[in-house]
Amino acid sequence: MGKGLMLALLVALAGCTTASGGFCAVSSPLRLSAKAVDALSDAEARALLTHNRKGQKLCGWRH
Repeated sequence: MGKGLMLALLVALAGCTTASGGFCAVSSPLRLSAKAVDALSDAEARALLTHNRKGQKLCGWRH
């Protein structure tokens, strides 16, 4: 997946929050291989961490 497409996906998923818990219903943790993580830009890494931290807080995701 291209970096731009991945970043767009992360941004779109991060905006799926509703009062009824829609984020948890449509999202899941984003887990990448070490090689894929190494290829991320700083902005992509921040977006991925933001998404996963939001899931930990709202949905109880674990590492």
